[in-house]
Amino acid sequence: MAGHNSLPRTRHEHLLRQVELHGSVSAADVAAQLGVSQVTVRRDIVELEKAGKLARVHGGAIAVGAPVVPRAARSNVGVVVPGSVSHYPQIVRGMDAASHGGRTRVVLATSQYREDLEQRQVERLVEIGVAGIVFAPTMRDRTEAELAEWVRTIPVPVVFLERRLESTALAAYDSARTDHERGAELAVEHLAGLGHDSVALALFDRTPTAPLVRDGHRAATTRLGLAEAPSVALPKGGDGGSDGLDDALRAFLAACADAGTRAALVHTDVHAARLVELATDRGIRVPDDLAVVAFDDDTAGLAMVPLTSVTPPGRDLGQEAMRIVTERIAAAEGTTSAARHITMLPRLTVRESCGAGV
Repeated sequence: MAGHNSLPRTRHEHLLRQVELHGSVSAADVAAQLGVSQVTVRRDIVELEKAGKLARVHGGAIAVGAPVVPRAARSNVGVVVPGSVSHYPQIVRGMDAASHGGRTRVVLATSQYREDLEQRQVERLVEIGVAGIVFAPTMRDRTEAELAEWVRTIPVPVVFLERRLESTALAAYDSARTDHERGAELAVEHLAGLGHDSVALALFDRTPTAPLVRDGHRAATTRLGLAEAPSVALPKGGDGGSDGLDDALRAFLAACADAGTRAALVHTDVHAARLVELATDRGIRVPDDLAVVAFDDDTAGLAMVPLTSVTPPGRDLGQEAMRIVTERIAAAEGTTSAARHITMLPRLTVRESCGAGV
């Protein structure tokens, strides 16, 4: 048995010998025999297929020219998202709904915004034989170049989810995301249309969405010629106003009053709901004294004053991501086509908090 440090040439010779002897080979069996990961073996199989020495099939490889073994009735698609609450459940439900009409099944894992856990979850999914990966990569502590270097080692089709990735290397991969910038523009335009000459901004800053919301708010403010307004970063907060959230929101309300700003875009809807409660405590009426539009629409309609909100196209986005990855899986081996970057527009769901009179 070869050890963990087996060289690629040694592994390739072992794979080819097994195919010659048995006509086919299982990636899981070879990984166990050689003491390496299935990710490594699947990468070896891809290289040998490119060299014309064997043919890749689901779960392993067969001899070149051998009849293709039919795929199982259903193939698995791995999905790795930061968490199973807020924003992503609708996307995952859309993927699951789209899978019912095809030959796929969603296998869900979470990363908790941890790069090490994310990498392990992807490796686990590959080890159990998923045919493709859809994931929202964690970018807190790594560069796009580092992400690209790792993703190149994943031996199945990859679709990025809900990330604006700028590097050329990552642009070679398929992606599907919400146009959060345009969503923020929709909110600012709506408030300007109601007669507001400035729109304040409060952001839950430690999320990948926050910079996009800020960009959209800035673009709409500039384009519409609105006056400068308060802009603050918010902490995550929690029950009882922990982590300084209540203090940050009170300071935001005071800044809006001092600036004469009577409209605000607040990310997320949880933060916006708490803002409405604190405003009420201070005698500030929503929407009469302060019009509020929330960002995300997980619980916006349940707030003390039902919140007008930018509503992401979660279910539609999930269905589109599943369509892309299943088409990549079904494509003939060795064929290539241009990467697809799908950006979907959110909508504005108008409720009571903006004062639109609905």
